[in-house]
Amino acid sequence: MATFVLVHGAWSGGWCYGRVADALRAEGHRVFTPTLTGQGERSHLLTSAVNLSTHIADVLGVFQNEELDGVVLAGHSYGGMVITGVADRIPEKIAALVYLDAFLPENGQSLFDINVPANTQRFIASAGDVGGLAVPAPPAAFFNVNAEDVERVDRLATPFPLGAMAERLKLTGAHESVARRVYVHGTVLPRQSPFKPFYERVKNDPAWSVHALACGHHVMLDMPIETAAILRAAAA
Repeated sequence: MATFVLVHGAWSGGWCYGRVADALRAEGHRVFTPTLTGQGERSHLLTSAVNLSTHIADVLGVFQNEELDGVVLAGHSYGGMVITGVADRIPEKIAALVYLDAFLPENGQSLFDINVPANTQRFIASAGDVGGLAVPAPPAAFFNVNAEDVERVDRLATPFPLGAMAERLKLTGAHESVARRVYVHGTVLPRQSPFKPFYERVKNDPAWSVHALACGHHVMLDMPIETAAILRAAAA
């Protein structure tokens, strides 16, 4: 059986992987869905000090304290920043990297650097509504979340630390030694997708397995069975 660590995106929590985790656990796999500092049930820990490095440390802590090895490490959206940083530090512990409609950063880049410029401007401007500390969650419709989950996503969304979007990721290149890499793109958005360029970058690269799902940005909510199957295949 395989071991999975599933990292959520901005304004979310480990709860977003519930259906995917249930499907994998039903087959006997080990699944960890950590909630990053300042998010979800840990929203009370949000301070001005929380940044991308904090979130990388959160996930590294799961590896250390659960003594994990041979892991399929997946990240959704902002979670792509986190899993890249984690993989750069402990590539020997990771069997596969799976980017679920996620940012695919290079050395020295922040999320703000590689997002659609209009999104970056919108997020920075909206942070002023909560004291400049965090970015309020956009409505679920912004991500074309399926009708069944819209109310839940809006209800559980928590402001996201501005520092985590602004911090530039420092990479040594060690993450590139992870042999199996997968990119999953949700193709149905009512606006310009920040993630399509990453999909286009890797779709013809033989080092990558690439999937396009006809759904919104939250692929693990919109198409959980398909997402679980892709994760399972990454572990094979």
